[in-house]
Amino acid sequence: QVPLVESGGGLVQAGGSLRLSCAASGDTFSGYYVGWYRQAPGKEREFVAAVTTNGRDTYYADSVKGRFTISRDNARNTAYLQMNDLKPEDTAIYYCNSRWWTSPIATMKNTMDFASWGQGTQVTVSL
Repeated sequence: QVPLVESGGGLVQAGGSLRLSCAASGDTFSGYYVGWYRQAPGKEREFVAAVTTNGRDTYYADSVKGRFTISRDNARNTAYLQMNDLKPEDTAIYYCNSRWWTSPIATMKNTMDFASWGQGTQVTVSL
């Protein structure tokens, strides 16, 4: 893991869009997978999307496929989550996290393996 800061959340109507950013510090960002996760009130944190170190392979939860796009810009030490066609059920606090590239990418789907989480950014989708 590398320290990360999420931003870009806000209030949006159903059908709208938001772009979240995940900013890293240090000089090792390109060696980490990056994932996005979310936690709705009363529910456990769940996997949303993940991207490999060079951005060439992406993975998504079924609930967001076709609507969300994860990407990264290693030169800017930043990963993104473009969220389109937002639904009320997308309302949650969104977090990003990272894991060194020597782990299998599939481990990014397991929220329990991360030792720590940042503050996250709130996304609220209204009807």
